[in-house]
Amino acid sequence: MSVITINFLLRLLPFLGWAKQTTLTSARQDALAGLTGAIIVLPQGVAYALIAGLPPEYGLYAAIVPATIAALFGSSWHLISGPTAALSIVVFTTISPLAEAGSASYITLVLSLTLMAGLFQLLLSLARMGTLVNFVSHSVVVGFTSGAAVVIATSQIKNSLGLDLASSGNFMVNWIAVSKNISATHLPSLVITLITLVTLIGVKRWRKKWPNMLIAMVVGSLATQLMLLTPWQAAQSIALVGEIPSQLPPLSAPLMDWDILRELAPGAMALGLLGLVEAVSIARSVATRSGQRIDGNQEFIGQSLSNIIGSFTSSYATSGSFTRTGVNYEAGATSPLAALFAAIFLALIVLLFAPLAAFITLPSMAAILLVVAWNLIDWHHIKIIYRAGKNEAMVFGVTFGATLLLPMEFA
Repeated sequence: MSVITINFLLRLLPFLGWAKQTTLTSARQDALAGLTGAIIVLPQGVAYALIAGLPPEYGLYAAIVPATIAALFGSSWHLISGPTAALSIVVFTTISPLAEAGSASYITLVLSLTLMAGLFQLLLSLARMGTLVNFVSHSVVVGFTSGAAVVIATSQIKNSLGLDLASSGNFMVNWIAVSKNISATHLPSLVITLITLVTLIGVKRWRKKWPNMLIAMVVGSLATQLMLLTPWQAAQSIALVGEIPSQLPPLSAPLMDWDILRELAPGAMALGLLGLVEAVSIARSVATRSGQRIDGNQEFIGQSLSNIIGSFTSSYATSGSFTRTGVNYEAGATSPLAALFAAIFLALIVLLFAPLAAFITLPSMAAILLVVAWNLIDWHHIKIIYRAGKNEAMVFGVTFGATLLLPMEFA
């Protein structure tokens, strides 16, 4: 077989390259890293689905099929793809004006948006625009991510306080609604939120290697069950996430209505570009530590295929996850096989333990999302941006303000 043919096959099917180098020892390391990743994505997937306005199982579905496709066709050894906070808020703010969050029509529109974002990403990869992300200012990315973090935190205030308010992706609308109804705060919900927050922060500080989100979610759920045994009548109305179906991601069909697709186009382009910037930036970040060279265009292909195929397997828009990629690397992953193991273990967890999700409380998930939002704000680089001069600070400030005040797909 000629060198040209081999190079073509490796570009078309990049997993052939690392699959040949897999040994029993490296596979064992990847399996352990994959199990760690599956445990971490369990609470994250549920939380991100709630941000996106979707039933909780859709966050887990997005961490199974799309994560597998991105690992098989991407170039990074360590990048883990799946649902992310920033993409989830863009999905919600794009679709919520068109349909009621969580409804069948809402889900269909989200799948259509995901397909369009994937096709846009594929178009960029075919045009070999893999270097495009190099021209996106770091100040813009930090500003957008910080703004998205504030929007996410704001959207969860109502759940942490137990307020019965309509869901909205608008920063100002959320704060006005919360301020008008603050006197109706549901005290048991607030107590569960605080218990979960204290557990999250405590485990993170004193037991850094433990899955703090999963532990906090369990502690919050146990505290709720104990509270239900007390005479405190108000505790009976603590909101629950609800049971997750014990099934693998079912096949789905995005909507093919040209009028709707035209309306979704701006959001799809924003979603697609943000997803690519996220994925390639994270892949390059971890590659500087592993010594690997990243093929940006190959990452474009992996991300585009993951969203296109994901839209037909009940998955919404995905990208690289900074948290799970970092954990994957620290856990000793040696190849993308770790991402495949993580997807397999997560699928087994969904099949065997999904009914336990009926005991997860919304205030606990709100507490987890508040911490996720805090971690999204890159305080270190914000300081560097402001030290760099007025121009960079202005770029950051304008982007941050636009993310709070404008529709997310335009920000």
